Amino acid sequence: MPRIDLRRLILLLSLSVVTLTAGNLFFASYQTQRNFLMGQTLEANRIYALKLANTTDNFLKSAQQQLAFSAALLPAIWDQPQQLWQEAHRLRRETNSFNSVTVIRADGQIIAASPSYLNLTGTFSNSEGFHQATSRRQPNISQPYMGSSKHLMIQISHPVFDAEGNYLGYLGAGIYLNEPNILHSLLGEQYYRDGTYLYVVDTQGRLIYHQDPARVGDVVKGNPAIDAVVAGQSGSLRLHNSQGVDMLTGYAPVPRIGWGVISQRPTAITLEGLQRLMLEVAGYAVPLLLLSLLGIWWISTLISKPLWQLANSTQYWGSSSAGQSVSKVRAWYYEAAQLKNTMQKALMSLHQQLGRLNQESVTDPLTGLTNRRGLKLILDDWESRQQPFSLIALDIDHFKQVNDSYGHSAGDLVLQHLAQQIRRHSRESDVLCRQGGEEFLMLLPSTPLAQAALVAERLRTAMAYTESPNGIPVTISLGVAGWPQGGQTVAQTLQAADQALYRAKDGGRNRVVRDDEQPPSDAPNS
Repeated sequence: MPRIDLRRLILLLSLSVVTLTAGNLFFASYQTQRNFLMGQTLEANRIYALKLANTTDNFLKSAQQQLAFSAALLPAIWDQPQQLWQEAHRLRRETNSFNSVTVIRADGQIIAASPSYLNLTGTFSNSEGFHQATSRRQPNISQPYMGSSKHLMIQISHPVFDAEGNYLGYLGAGIYLNEPNILHSLLGEQYYRDGTYLYVVDTQGRLIYHQDPARVGDVVKGNPAIDAVVAGQSGSLRLHNSQGVDMLTGYAPVPRIGWGVISQRPTAITLEGLQRLMLEVAGYAVPLLLLSLLGIWWISTLISKPLWQLANSTQYWGSSSAGQSVSKVRAWYYEAAQLKNTMQKALMSLHQQLGRLNQESVTDPLTGLTNRRGLKLILDDWESRQQPFSLIALDIDHFKQVNDSYGHSAGDLVLQHLAQQIRRHSRESDVLCRQGGEEFLMLLPSTPLAQAALVAERLRTAMAYTESPNGIPVTISLGVAGWPQGGQTVAQTLQAADQALYRAKDGGRNRVVRDDEQPPSDAPNS
């Protein structure tokens, strides 16, 4: 598989960094503006809902005062139907706040009603509003109910008492929820092309005002804004309404009656302008980004050319022309110059080193691991370079019994199984060796002794609990040492690992022993 060259790698890295940086800035800017707009909209909706809730509360207060004034006039004309009708008609027409006004006796008979076309005078009311008013006998605002005129309505009522304090009946003003009413005048349509609108619910979550008249009277369930405002809370939140539209909602209760005013706007509409703005920003940023990438391409070509020439010369490493190829490279910066110098020195000693590490001469044919010769070359190299390492010496417990009981073929399978487990629990940088027979070594470069002991323990556990290919139970004992440690030579470190291995065997086998662990005083001598 062809590998990517340095120039393309620099371009890819630069493109990734520039793109990620620009994308991160773009995203951070978008998120900041988005959160700001949503926060502003939520707060605006909350304040607007609070304002209209106070407006509605003031209207209810004014309406109750109007009814209280008229109710005080009624006892004197209680037996005069014409005067009662005139007062009811005056009250309805004076402020245009009510759809109907009725005077109802305590027994439920309507003795005056405006407008006259409702033909309610003389009839008896058995509505929910009548029962609420007569049972409480105090100023009252009813829950929505179906009235005698077959309208969904709310009734604002005030009791009427005679001079002796006897309850005569009440004066009631009706607001028809399914028809144009005072709530429409107070709240307005509040429905714009951007989808913003208001609605009002009673204490049961029933819609008593909505932009869609067909929904008035519906009880809304599962809306957190309605649940909160019915509980008397004021605030704002983001939610999905009953139609599944993502909304930014503000809400506030009407103190006098416990209704809730909810103002909301679709989130998508709120963010629509921001999205157009971000597209404009991207339109300005992309040309500059392309110019930057063009400059990066030119610089990457200058940087990569010497290294590419040096790398290309390695294709003819064994020929006499390799030296000439390397000497022609114009290494104009430090790293390339150092690499060129090193390659020229390496060419002088290359042929002396060829054949030193022949694969067949340094590999154990049975397990595919490094043999004794390869081990010596590696240790000599590491010792000359002062490469620190940890060493794990291990062999198979009772391996002779395996050969004696099952034959050498079975023993070879066990050795291959162990070699496979060693590979599985090692890194690419580790050196894995078979010294001979059932003895193995693992060299772990730049690995602390404690970490090497953990590797040894994982390998021991894997062998103990993994069935070998021929089903023969196999355990191993391991000794761990590290170099340099305490001024030891590499040979002394190998001996320390062997001694730790022997202590593991003397201690009962199937265990890991570090060379820096002190043997128990009663431990048998190896």
